[in-house]
Parts: sequence; C-alpha cells; structure tokens
Amino acid sequence: MRAPYTQLYLHAVWATWDRMPLITPDIELRVYGAINEKCRELKAYPLALGGADDHLHLLVRLPTTLTVADLLKGVKGASSHLVTHVITPGKFFKWQGAYGAFTLSKNDVPRVIDYIRNQKSHHASQALWREWEQCEINDVDDVDGQ
Repeated sequence: MRAPYTQLYLHAVWATWDRMPLITPDIELRVYGAINEKCRELKAYPLALGGADDHLHLLVRLPTTLTVADLLKGVKGASSHLVTHVITPGKFFKWQGAYGAFTLSKNDVPRVIDYIRNQKSHHASQALWREWEQCEINDVDDVDGQ
C-alpha cells in the first residue's frame, strides 16, 4: 500500500493567559520538550520551537491525518499539564484558548525556522514580523481588508 506524499508546513503561535510572563527560564526547556514530544506522538514533525515569556511559536510538518485544532489542543494540553501537575503544582499556568496558524511553502521553511529560533533577539530589538506574532483575531487591526 502506498502512502501519500505531502509537504504540509504549519507555523503556529499562541500566548499565555492574558499574555502573562509565565514561560520562565526555569520551565522553558521542559515545556519545549513536552511540546516536541506531543508533536511526535501525533505524528507531526517539529522543525522549530521558540518564543518569549508570554507566547510560543511552533513550526511543524503535518501528517494528512492531523487537524490544526487537534495539534494545538494536544501540544497546549500536554505542556500545560506538565507545568501544573509536575513542574510547579499549585502555581498558575494557562494558555489562552486562541492561536494563530499559518501555512507556508517548503521554500519558506528556512526563513521561518530562523525567525522562530531567534525569538528572544527579535523581541529584544522589536524586529518582529507582525503577522507572524498574531495569536487571535483581536491582534489584527485590519481583517481581510475591512
């Protein structure tokens, strides 16, 4: 039986609750690990993960069997559970329900990987790609030209 050949790349971005600075240096790598592990469990191939203290960016290659909603539900749930039940039980940690999701071509993958891996420096220098920082519809001033 033959398998389909696809190149489905997704750049997702989501924020902490009320953009609170909840992704502290002491939990960051473990949160990233939980997200990468959940991606692989869902058969998505993580290409880059990075962010700031109040949001994350993820670039994955998606399988044909996984919806964007299921991917984000899975990675947000796994990472939130890790923080609230293992790393810092009893301390507040929560993701916002909304997220931004952007498809891209294979040719754009290197540029997006670079952007994601250098999030901290982009934010420090305010060298941001505004459209790639949007986590929800309220982050947009002009939706569909209206």
